[in-house]
This record gives sequence, C-alpha cells and structure tokens, in this order.
Amino acid sequence: MRLDRRELAGAVADLGVLVPIAVALIVTNGLSPTAVLLPAGLLYVVAGLVYRLPIPVQPLKAFGAIAIAQGLGANEIAAGALLMGAIFVVLGGSRLLDLAARAFPRPVIRGVQLVVGLLFLKIAWGLVTDPPAAFADDALSANVAFGLAAVALVAALAFKRYSVSLVLVAIGVAVVVAKEGSGAELGPSALALPSFDVATFTTALTVLVLPQLPLSFANSCLATADAARSYFGERAARVTPSRLAASFGSADLLAGALGGMPVCHGAGGLTAHVAFGARTGAAPVAMGVTLLTLALGAGAGLAGLLAAFPLPILAALLAGAGVLHIGLLRDLEGVPSWALALVVGLVGFLVHLAVAVALGLVLWWGFRAARAIRTARTAYAR
Repeated sequence: MRLDRRELAGAVADLGVLVPIAVALIVTNGLSPTAVLLPAGLLYVVAGLVYRLPIPVQPLKAFGAIAIAQGLGANEIAAGALLMGAIFVVLGGSRLLDLAARAFPRPVIRGVQLVVGLLFLKIAWGLVTDPPAAFADDALSANVAFGLAAVALVAALAFKRYSVSLVLVAIGVAVVVAKEGSGAELGPSALALPSFDVATFTTALTVLVLPQLPLSFANSCLATADAARSYFGERAARVTPSRLAASFGSADLLAGALGGMPVCHGAGGLTAHVAFGARTGAAPVAMGVTLLTLALGAGAGLAGLLAAFPLPILAALLAGAGVLHIGLLRDLEGVPSWALALVVGLVGFLVHLAVAVALGLVLWWGFRAARAIRTARTAYAR
C-alpha cells in the first residue's frame, strides 16, 4: 500500500462511469446524494483494504440506465439493490462462481471484456453528442464538446505515465468550484428510508435485476477476476469471482436499505485505474475517502456540484479506459481464439451479453466435444 501521485491519478481515472449515472439518479430519479455516494465510498475503502489492489467500484450500468430511462422511483431502485445484494451475497458465500468460472475459456472472457470496452466508447460518445438531461442546461455544443474530449483523450493516452488524469480531474474540479463552489450547501443530504410492497419488488426484479444479472456475473465477477490476474499475477490470488460477488453484494444490501445507488466491480474500471497509474489498494481507499467526504460533507449540494463537472473530461477518461480495456485481447493466440472473442464481443455489444456468452460457450465446448468424438472414432477404427 502506497499513496503517491500515480496512485491518485489512477484513483480518479474511472469517474467517467460514476459521475454521469450518479447525477442522473439524483436529478432524474430523486435519490438522496448522500445515499448515492455512501455505499460506493464504503465499498471502495473495503475493496482497497481487502484486495490490496486497485479494484474498482462502479454503478450497476444496465440497472442504472433502465432506471433512468423509465424514471423509476427510489423505492423500486432500492428494492432492486436489495435483490441484487441478496443474490450475489449468496452466490459469493457458496463459492459457486469460482466453480462456474472454470467453464469459461479465455476467449469468451476476452469477448466479455471487448463488450465492456465498446460500451465504454459508446457511453463516452453519448456524453459529448447527446448529453444526459441532468447536464443539458450547461452543455457545450456537440462539436465543441467532441473537440475538447478528443484533445483530452489524446492527452490522457499519450501522457498517462505523467498522471495526466489527475490534471484533467483537477481542471474539472476547478470548473465546478468556479460554477457552483460559492453557493454549495454543506452537510449530508436527507435520507428517506424506502418503503416496499410486493408490486415494488416485482417491478424491480423484472425491469431492473434480470437485465443486470448477466452483466454483473460476466463482467463484475468473472472478467474482473481475470483482468486482475492479467495485470497482477499472484498478487491477485485473493481476487476471486466469489469474493467479488460477496463484496459488491454486501454494498448493494446497504444501498437498498438507504435508498441509494447499487454498485458493482468492473473489469473496465480496473483497466482505467491500472492504466493511469494505480498499483495498490491505496487508490481505491483514496477514492473511497473522497466519496465519503463528499457524501457526508457536501451531500446537500452535491447534485449541482457533480452536474457542473465538464462532460468532455468524463468522456475522455471513459474512452481512454475503453480503448485500453480492448487491448486485453492482445494475449489471445491463434485464429480460433480471436474469432470466438470477436463473435462474443460483437454479439454482446449489438444484441445482448447473455446471448453472446451462451453462444461463446456453445461454440467453444461444442467444438471440443466434436473433436473428442472424432478422435474417439478414429482410435476405434484403428
């Protein structure tokens, strides 16, 4: 564990996912800003201390996108968080995910990571060409925003070893202070405990949880554990799919109880943290402490503060993480492995991740079964 300039630069590299979804849930869906950031901050601190690596914390992306698009209320979001938490705490505690991971070959996992990288690029594009409603009042024109994002992206990728992500975020914070700093309210925002009934849980299960489950299983658990091994080798021995499920599942139980934002881990976020300098658990601890400070010290005015953060900077960080995450495919060998990863990636991006993973597993194991049958027949014929 160490805390230096590079760790801090890596710590802030994943804000491109966190900030837009958090702002939209606060402004559009009426969630308490303190409740939104509190579970994320606590999980960041716990992840840094437990895993001792820059394990990321992100909002549930499919879950959040659907909740925002359909304007669901805090009760449905809280019910969904409780269901997600219960499911993954049970899966993590049973160690079933570690067993299931053995059935997933590397090309399929790399295909999942390709999906995540492409989704990051798609979200980054949307941030500058079609800004979320919560940012629209102060949005730049699409051409100007795209130009600024492109410059920031090139700088982030070309000079990442010089902690340029920290410089970009510092510029963003300066813009926030200039716009909103003088009028920001201090102290936590009010917490309103959610209320539940059967209809609330039914809506949460069918609309929010079921679409999110494949992504959380494949990306938050399997792909994150695989990416950690790729980056850190034996240092990542404790980063297993089951432990990841248990840690973010526990945070989601808290988010559900508070009426906050459900969270997860993510392979793309890990790439962002690592690519921009983070190497130890100090990065997530620093990020967690920052989020907790904001949640408790400035929660009352947090909606305006976060919405004032420049979108081109968020888009650049997100696009940079997407490009670098797609680079994980470089360790694949042979045309069949590359072909399978590309099929999984494109189907997952264009159709659905669950369909892509199922197709990838059928192709991989079907091919091996057919080859085994041919070998057995050949041996029998002799």
